[in-house]
Amino acid sequence: MVRPGGRSARVQESVHAAVRALEAEAGREALTVPLIAARAGVTPSTIYRRWGDLHELLSDVAVERLRPDSPPEDHGSLGADLAAWAEQFLEEMSAQPGRAYIRDALLGDDTNAGRCSAYAADQISVILARAAQRGEAAPEAETVLDHVVAPMMYRILFRPDGLSPTYARRLVEELLG
Repeated sequence: MVRPGGRSARVQESVHAAVRALEAEAGREALTVPLIAARAGVTPSTIYRRWGDLHELLSDVAVERLRPDSPPEDHGSLGADLAAWAEQFLEEMSAQPGRAYIRDALLGDDTNAGRCSAYAADQISVILARAAQRGEAAPEAETVLDHVVAPMMYRILFRPDGLSPTYARRLVEELLG
């Protein structure tokens, strides 16, 4: 039985903190498993046993950085809520750190990419539940992912020029008709 906040959680937090600190000090290119292990106060074998390799560790750290800190704001209507969320999502993900976190998250196994997708789906589900409580007709969460999030992610990864709040709002307007 895993104890919440037990040794495993402490190891993860110390290793994640070491990655963040070393990346800020020396840059991503300088990161190595032995360097991270020394900073975190664990052995390199602990990192290899838990994460497998440096790419998987960086992916895990990126996924944690991409997790939202709070639920989306309530702006009073489905259109306003989705537009505000899409603008913020696009701004955060298209900034240089956001793009780097996305690339790192995708380097890991499929569960890390799935966790990132679940974060967006959860945020969208909160917005859609609010709309339903207000009596507004709302699309399915998967439809929002397909018509708003997917195009933004494609553009962030492959065609980052011209991304703006206007683009995010336009996707939401097209979705809601």
